[in-house]
Amino acid sequence: MSFLSTAGYLARRAAQKERVRILYRRALKDTLNWAVHRHLFYKDASDLRERFEAHRHVEDLDTIDRLIENGEASYDKWRHPDPYIVPWAPGGSKFTRNPIPPAGIEIIYDYGREDH
Repeated sequence: MSFLSTAGYLARRAAQKERVRILYRRALKDTLNWAVHRHLFYKDASDLRERFEAHRHVEDLDTIDRLIENGEASYDKWRHPDPYIVPWAPGGSKFTRNPIPPAGIEIIYDYGREDH
């Protein structure tokens, strides 16, 4: 195997590992949207990990690409339609609930002890 083919092989494997890592993290976070309680989430997370571990020792690059594409398609198909968003995060129900006051309004923090 020449140096260029080895470098190409290693680059492709690195890209595949990154895609698998991203897919696993996205699927794991989405599992938390489907499981209401933690004891349900732990079971679903364990099942998800087993699905990934079943193909851990596959070495053929084309087979790995096909498995990743199938996994991404399955993730897109079963993604939660209304994911949970932390209330104070962007898109959450409390995000910017108390916006800063408009310019020209003076806020007095030490009411009753103002210097006159």
